[in-house]
Amino acid sequence: QVQLVESGGGLVQPGGSLRLSCGASGSIFSIYAMGWYRQAPGKQRERVATITRGGTTTYVDSVKGRFTISRDNAKNTVYLQMNSLKPEDTAVYYCNTVAPLWSWGKGTLVTVSS
Repeated sequence: QVQLVESGGGLVQPGGSLRLSCGASGSIFSIYAMGWYRQAPGKQRERVATITRGGTTTYVDSVKGRFTISRDNAKNTVYLQMNSLKPEDTAVYYCNTVAPLWSWGKGTLVTVSS
């Protein structure tokens, strides 16, 4: 069973930056397209960024130009660099495959507030 562990969240002021990391156990990580998801209070979980095993990326419109997803297959890790953060980015952030989904990790909380 693959385990996902997210880290790097915290409290940041509007306009600030954070870099999230997600480590995955197991050697099969590199063959999957990976994504970052977020769930804000009272809202459904949404996928905000994806990266294929070859490095092709996609973003939801609300984060385009501000977030960058990347991966290091040798380290079984996917990253999310978040710049120009806004209060509406406040959420618990998770990583997972694009499909089929693995079991969810605990996520990491990002709070954007002054």
